[in-house]
Amino acid sequence: MNHIKVGNIGEQAAADLFQQAGYTILAKKFRSRTGEIDIIAKHRGTIVFVEVKTRRSTSFGFPAEAVTYTKQQKIIKTALCYLNMIQQPDSSCRFDVVEVFLLPDGNFNYNHIINAFGR
Repeated sequence: MNHIKVGNIGEQAAADLFQQAGYTILAKKFRSRTGEIDIIAKHRGTIVFVEVKTRRSTSFGFPAEAVTYTKQQKIIKTALCYLNMIQQPDSSCRFDVVEVFLLPDGNFNYNHIINAFGR
């Protein structure tokens, strides 16, 4: 299975996890000129911008370690584009990271890092 397929599986698993937890999914793979956000959801009046990182092992580190400062800045700029697009630039929001671990039996383990970064 290539890394794109693994990523897509992880993003869908994370979206399912969020829906089961009572989040409303507003968008998946939102793209702007500044970048892409994997999942945009709403929970208890807060817009949540989610970066999903999926791995089959931790051989190359934990998934969240791939969300570097530069990546965070791109996500923040893309989130601002989204907020302006929906004409809600002053909305309450946060930035989460979801680590999805794809297990050999096809199941998943998750680590949801709430408010992982931001200004």
